[in-house]
Amino acid sequence: MGTLFTIISNVFQIIPAQLVRYALDLVEDNIKIYKALEGLAGQASFELIINKSIVFYGILILIFALARGFFLFLVRQTIIVMSRHIEYDLKNEIYAHYQTLPVSFYRRNNTGDLIARISEDVSKVRMYIGPAIMYGLNLATLFLILIPIMFSINARLTFYALIPLPLLSVSIYFVNNIINRRSEEIQKSLSGLSTFVQEAFSGIRVIKSFARENDSTQNFADASDDYKEKSLKLTKVNALFYPIIMSLIGLSSILTVFIGGAEVIRGTVSLGNIAEFLLYVSLLTWPVTSLGWITSIIQRAAASQKRINEFLNTKNDITSERGLKVPIKGEIIFDNVSLTYPDSGIKALDGISFHVNAGETLAIIGTTGSGKSTIANLISRMYDCDEGKILIDQCDIKDYQPSTLRAQTGYVPQDVFLFSDTIASNIAFGNINFKEDQILKAASDADLLQNIQHFPDGFNTILGERGITLSGGQKQRLSIARAIVRNPAILILDDCLSAVDTNTENTILNSLKKIMEGRTSVVISHRVSSAKLADKIIVLQDGRKIEEGTHEELLSVNSVFRELYEKQLKAEELIDEE
Repeated sequence: MGTLFTIISNVFQIIPAQLVRYALDLVEDNIKIYKALEGLAGQASFELIINKSIVFYGILILIFALARGFFLFLVRQTIIVMSRHIEYDLKNEIYAHYQTLPVSFYRRNNTGDLIARISEDVSKVRMYIGPAIMYGLNLATLFLILIPIMFSINARLTFYALIPLPLLSVSIYFVNNIINRRSEEIQKSLSGLSTFVQEAFSGIRVIKSFARENDSTQNFADASDDYKEKSLKLTKVNALFYPIIMSLIGLSSILTVFIGGAEVIRGTVSLGNIAEFLLYVSLLTWPVTSLGWITSIIQRAAASQKRINEFLNTKNDITSERGLKVPIKGEIIFDNVSLTYPDSGIKALDGISFHVNAGETLAIIGTTGSGKSTIANLISRMYDCDEGKILIDQCDIKDYQPSTLRAQTGYVPQDVFLFSDTIASNIAFGNINFKEDQILKAASDADLLQNIQHFPDGFNTILGERGITLSGGQKQRLSIARAIVRNPAILILDDCLSAVDTNTENTILNSLKKIMEGRTSVVISHRVSSAKLADKIIVLQDGRKIEEGTHEELLSVNSVFRELYEKQLKAEELIDEE
């Protein structure tokens, strides 16, 4: 439909040029007769007839211009609107695909690149399937219609009139490439400037604490100077753009008038033909100019689509072999499990085995880098193990649909992420079908209710970016509330009490004791005090299990757990004395 409307609109812009020729030829052919009738009674009537004819041509030109405008509107309503729909679909497709990809994908790719492919790259593709196709169709259909008409009038005049146009197209192509290259440099500079400003504002407390305001200002000035220099270089190139266009258009017009004048003297064309040719050259100017621009758009779109396809072709290796969608009780078995992270090559776990019955609590104790969080990632199936087997309720974890497994797992990470929304919405994120009393109970169990009630807007308090409104301990307690509000079969606490003091930890643990009853819980911590509620404790070191037993069993022997317990107990006694 867009092609059809383009052809019709081009017909309506070609015909007025022919009407101009008829009008001028009418005047030229009848001017001598008009002068010959000077002083006679018929001159006024003859003038009136000529004027009516010219007005008639003028009205026709106006009608054709309005008709062309209407069909140009239809062209944009088909091709440009179509490109916007494709842009919408493509962005949704990419975003939906992003959601299916595993955590390892996000560790390999930075956030800026992910955003660029769903915004800038998609926009470049849209420029191809929208404006580039529209102007390309316009150029092709106009040439197919107009060039034969021009050659039928006078081949020599057509040849000379069209000579500057290929030069115009090639010049625009090279200038546009320079503009695009420098625009990308500006975009990178602007991106760096924005990142610098964002980091400066996010880390303003650190900057002020170290009295580095002047250094920060100077660094911003340097980054801003780089952006200014690149912008000025682009401005200089842009300054060449229109002079080149106008010079070559002017050359084409001069050649048309010069060669056309010679043809008029020879009697092969009329004055109306010269005016017609000038209008034709004007009609061809923008389509030919756009040829270089279209070529550049196609090249950029091809590169962008290639970048988009790289991610769209990335497959999720965390898949289900049987697609089980059944309720789970929470029995967990690790059978000689090992894992090496594919992106870093670090062996996080080496031959780990343990068994947790449904409803039991397992504590995993170890220093930083011992592999504690890796076990949490494996239970929620963010990664698959390289060796060994993980069973949930005696079924291989790979048999479960990942979304079903995760929907029945409550995960509290060490690095809490909160959305810029209300406290209630952040808690309810763990259960979209929540009830108000469930949110209140979850906040109370996480020892957060009293803090929330002190806020002026209570649960409707809007949190700042990444939850900056709350303290570190409040963030972790809100994360706990978010996990338990969904009433999960398996609850994973990944060092989630590291930002709270000992008294608050004890309060939360006492609350969690009631929550953990009847559900499988995995408490991961570097604090041995967090393990006192556990039915079973394992101690990790460098990805290996070095100890296993109950709290009393490990304290009764000369163990690493006992050594850690005594060290932390002494540290707490020193803090209490101070």
